[in-house]
Amino acid sequence: MQFHLPVQIEPLDTPITYQDKILLIGSCFTEHIGNALSDLKFSTMQNPHGILFGPDAVCKSLHSYIQGKTYSEADLFLLNEVWNSWDHHSRFSHFDKSNCLNGINKSQAAAHQFLKGANWLIITLGSSFTYALTKEADTTGLELQDRVANCHRAPANWFQKSMMDIDEIKEMLESTLKSLKAFNPELKFIFTISPVRHIRDGVTENNLSKARLIEAVHFICNKFESAYYFPAYELVIDVLRDYRFYDIDLVHPNYAATNFVMERFSENCIAADAQQLMKEIRQLVIARRHRPFQPETKAHQQFLSSNFEKAKALKNQYSFLELSEELTYFSQT
Repeated sequence: MQFHLPVQIEPLDTPITYQDKILLIGSCFTEHIGNALSDLKFSTMQNPHGILFGPDAVCKSLHSYIQGKTYSEADLFLLNEVWNSWDHHSRFSHFDKSNCLNGINKSQAAAHQFLKGANWLIITLGSSFTYALTKEADTTGLELQDRVANCHRAPANWFQKSMMDIDEIKEMLESTLKSLKAFNPELKFIFTISPVRHIRDGVTENNLSKARLIEAVHFICNKFESAYYFPAYELVIDVLRDYRFYDIDLVHPNYAATNFVMERFSENCIAADAQQLMKEIRQLVIARRHRPFQPETKAHQQFLSSNFEKAKALKNQYSFLELSEELTYFSQT
């Protein structure tokens, strides 16, 4: 008996391999996929600007990587004794202005170089809502009405909230993909819509926001041969469709849900030989995280030795794998 409607997922024409470089950008759900790929030793870079939710913020950050933009002190503002950037997540914020700026520009330079040689760009969009600065804002570094990527818990009256319309999102994404293809002609794209509910916008408003993203992304995927859609949103909302697959906040998908999505992603987006290698690497990663109660025992020493030989054999067979952490850990015999 079938208990749910199947979601048809079109496999990638050229699936992801371990030799590929993958840049991931967008909402917090991006990092679920990115962390899973990174743990399994794929070559990844995640969110050089930090978590971003809207297509306006995502596209602006991607243009800054293409341009190799260097931020200056004029791009920062002070709020609650901490220096911030309106373009960046608060993970870059710092009480010392130089540290804040250095962190931003180090990430910018790394993103520029990584994007230049990347094979895949995975973009996860979370919301169509956007926030523009009002006259009440401390607008150091920006002009009034400029949109921000992060509100940094500034007073609500500093921002004018609105929802982007579908045509604006389409135009923004299309322009950005054209610029990216000019910068890196080999780049391919995977779009996803985050299943995380932006419930503070309201249930109805959240659904409308997601619908606009879905419409715009499908337009882009139909227009660009190198762009694909992976239905992370539909897998959680339509296949799992149960609050037991969400955390206690009823907003964020839990481990079971994100693991389910990652399994479907692997099956449809990653090459078959890479999937087999993933299984071997997963065993090593799990062993690496093992914490012994009695590390001096012969049994634990044998455990280390056995896994060291497995890691060394994998490294010899697949020289592109980064297994230095595992080799160092398992060499403690």
